[in-house]
Amino acid sequence: MPYFDAASSAPLHPMARAALQAALDEGWADPARLYREGRRARMLLDAARETAAEAVGCRPDELVFTASGTHAVHQGIAGALAGRRRVGRRVVVSAVEHSSVLHAAGEDAAVVPVERSGRVELAAFTAALAGDTALACLQSANHEVGTEQPVAEAAEACRAAGVPLLVDAAQSLGWGPVADGWSLLTASAHKWGGPAGVGLLAVRKGVRFAPQGPADERESGRSPGFPNLPAIVAAAASLRAVRAEAAAEAARLSALVDRIRARVPELVPDTEVVGDPVRRLPHLVTFSCLYVDGETLLSELDREGFSVSSGSSCTSSTLTPSHVLRAMGVLSEGNVRVSLPYGTSAQEVDRFLAVLPGVVSSVRERLGVPVGTGADAAGPAALVVDALGKRCPIPVIELAKVIGRVPVGGTVTVLSDDEAARLDIPAWCGMREQEYVGAEPRERGAAYTVRRLV
Repeated sequence: MPYFDAASSAPLHPMARAALQAALDEGWADPARLYREGRRARMLLDAARETAAEAVGCRPDELVFTASGTHAVHQGIAGALAGRRRVGRRVVVSAVEHSSVLHAAGEDAAVVPVERSGRVELAAFTAALAGDTALACLQSANHEVGTEQPVAEAAEACRAAGVPLLVDAAQSLGWGPVADGWSLLTASAHKWGGPAGVGLLAVRKGVRFAPQGPADERESGRSPGFPNLPAIVAAAASLRAVRAEAAAEAARLSALVDRIRARVPELVPDTEVVGDPVRRLPHLVTFSCLYVDGETLLSELDREGFSVSSGSSCTSSTLTPSHVLRAMGVLSEGNVRVSLPYGTSAQEVDRFLAVLPGVVSSVRERLGVPVGTGADAAGPAALVVDALGKRCPIPVIELAKVIGRVPVGGTVTVLSDDEAARLDIPAWCGMREQEYVGAEPRERGAAYTVRRLV
């Protein structure tokens, strides 16, 4: 049963499992105590810190372990803002940061747009650093589409502006070190095959930092509470193990991802592969399928034995599309994220590619997706489609059903209150070579107008 959602949480690495068992036997005592058991626990904690610091590229005394990657992000941002409170409270973030970063940065954060590939607009990022900016945040690579960010260039811009840069390295740290120049770095062990419940927070010497919240003497006062030492030891052991294997495994998985990127549009009509095709994580690919209910698609793939993820609004409890896809301006309906764990075989990928077309076709058939546009139709010059109250992908399906009823040059206006329609209707126009005229806000939703060109 192939598990293709390593970007959410990677399977426990064998080295992590072995280290966890050993540490349960040897590392149960309080590492702050001076007796024999405490000294042994302290040795394990120090060794784990040195291992993690070597992978991160910092000094051991610059790194602390936290209760999770999210906790590391919140502690890092809060501490940096408190340390630079005389400068201001403004945080600069890219529009595709992880939700933990966006939440910690607050509603007043300066959000920098990204290119269609998901890569931050560097000129806009640099310009946003002016004024009372206390901190800038930029992920090393995007968690939904895999696009790598220009960390080195952003770090240089931050250095010139005198603004510390926090890098969220959760998705990339297992594949290699982050480009130098950052001031703070966070990561999460379960992303690279360590146990859940262990995060990393590194703060460079010289960075103004004032820990916030409850404090004690542990972890330099930056992460209070008794440490989960067995999990920390396992996290460090697995990080060392995956980094030793990273070069060879990255090349192998990247070739499999390239195969998915190339074959999916060939096998499944009306599909858009998103994210940068070159500057990307080696194991992750995301694509979106027109006229598909994302929740049904994921359920059908699960039925076939494939565990994948999605940023589609119809798989979200909020019924809004992923903020990452929204910022990129790409199709959100029928979205599938495939992230391959270490050891994924070519045979598993081939079976996925063999199963996917039939699954998508079956879902589309159930939703009554039209075939063709009716190029010879000669109906009214304008039509209005009422799709209010209908969720993704129904508004786009209704548009596709009627576009052939208007002559070339005629228009179809879709009334929709589905948040995803703002992305999906323009994306549909681009994929079907029709003209997106624009959207007019209404008391309920908006009216999206499309002009038929072909």
